[in-house]
Amino acid sequence: MIHELRTYTLKSGAAPGYEKVFGERLPHREKHSKLGGFWHTEVGPLNQVIHLWPYDDLKHRIDVRTAGAQETQWPPPSGGNLVTMESEILIPAPFMRPLAPAEHGGLYELRIYTYQVGSMPEVLKRFGEVLEAREQISPVVGVWTTEFGLLNRLYHMWAYKDGNDRDANRAASRQLPNWPPNTGEFLLNMENKFLIPAPFSPLR
Repeated sequence: MIHELRTYTLKSGAAPGYEKVFGERLPHREKHSKLGGFWHTEVGPLNQVIHLWPYDDLKHRIDVRTAGAQETQWPPPSGGNLVTMESEILIPAPFMRPLAPAEHGGLYELRIYTYQVGSMPEVLKRFGEVLEAREQISPVVGVWTTEFGLLNRLYHMWAYKDGNDRDANRAASRQLPNWPPNTGEFLLNMENKFLIPAPFSPLR
């Protein structure tokens, strides 16, 4: 299983309109494979929409995208508002549960950590050892490593009811003896984005 994370940056003010058209045209694309999730950014780099697509493997991705390109109503028109398009192939962590539609809450946080070359096996080991305790507070949506795109990155996504719920859960997690995982010796950079799920997103 692989997941493709596509990040589109649009001109200022264009993201709501693009999200609406995307949702309207989505049934044409989902004839071939299902969407994993769709969000727009609320905090972090703005004017972005992010969509996550599961595939069996790279061949499945190629076959699905080839079929999708034959659809007359896909891809959705951007009206000339797309500024950049990025694609990353992500590998689910060994301990990650299968991605499935769910209603987690109104605020998702995507955290992106960049680590030293060669350290990812140990990083995943340490995350896996302590994640169960962290999930007693709130469940993780997903944990991935990058296979194509910017490498040596760990993505982890969390869902909350709202900003207050996030603050309360993160405060509680800091009381855990082994959280966050002890990976600081390998850590080079940390980023995060607050994401709002679209009404049509399977994860919302």
